[in-house]
Amino acid sequence: MKSYSHDDLLAFRFDGLPNGHLRHAVFSRRGGVSVAPFDSLNLSMAVADERERVYANRRRAYGLFGRDTDTVVHAHLVHGATVARVTTAENGTWVHHVDGLITDQPGCVLTMSFADCAPILLYDPVHRAIGLGHAGWKGAVADLPGALVRAMQAQFGSDPAELLAAVGPCIGPCCYEVGEIVIDAVTAAFAQPDDLLRPMSDELRVTSDEFRAIGHRPTPLATRHSPPTTHRHFDLPEANRRNLLNAGVRHVELAEYCTACRTDLFFSHRAEKGRTGRFGVVLGL
Repeated sequence: MKSYSHDDLLAFRFDGLPNGHLRHAVFSRRGGVSVAPFDSLNLSMAVADERERVYANRRRAYGLFGRDTDTVVHAHLVHGATVARVTTAENGTWVHHVDGLITDQPGCVLTMSFADCAPILLYDPVHRAIGLGHAGWKGAVADLPGALVRAMQAQFGSDPAELLAAVGPCIGPCCYEVGEIVIDAVTAAFAQPDDLLRPMSDELRVTSDEFRAIGHRPTPLATRHSPPTTHRHFDLPEANRRNLLNAGVRHVELAEYCTACRTDLFFSHRAEKGRTGRFGVVLGL
């Protein structure tokens, strides 16, 4: 994933997603007009930011695609695995109770907002179709990534092996301590769940250091206390990658940014104790 700037906006693109027929951006939190704790490019009205500032931020971000709030398709996210097919008729609307959007219609631009949950991007270069999803731990357990793939199969005839996939910035295993509810759900949903749920051991310390080393601002691990045995650290990006692979996808790119480590770049609900904004992802044909 490479960064680029436009005026004051800082955004990212995935290397594995082509820039020809497909356009996409993972926006950072930089380049907007919102004030703390939503500083600065908050794109969501689901937080207590001022409406005028959010809409000004959207004009800046969506404007890179020649769009605004009323010419992109939004989703009312519910941490599930429901996927909706949309067209340009849904531009400017909020599709309710979904965590996945798919389309094969040029001019239909998809957007979602995030703050620790993982963005899932799919592109079918053969049938020229796209999918955008939102998968936190609930979405990973419910297999939102797999549901997104299967919806593209059913609606567009997509071959999972030909899809190009990306998992965007989200909270990493270095920072995502979870308790029994998540542990039980992950254990029930995944084969080999121990690979996704690890104690804060020396092995995890090494993994966490490596995970943050790629441009990450590390949180000093030496100051952390060992969690109780009922707690583990959940590897959300790997869980979503595994779901995509299980659905038949062969090409998956990981962003390798932990949102909780990099609050200078992204919003993090966990690291900022719920008082923060949402960064946006835009995907269109």
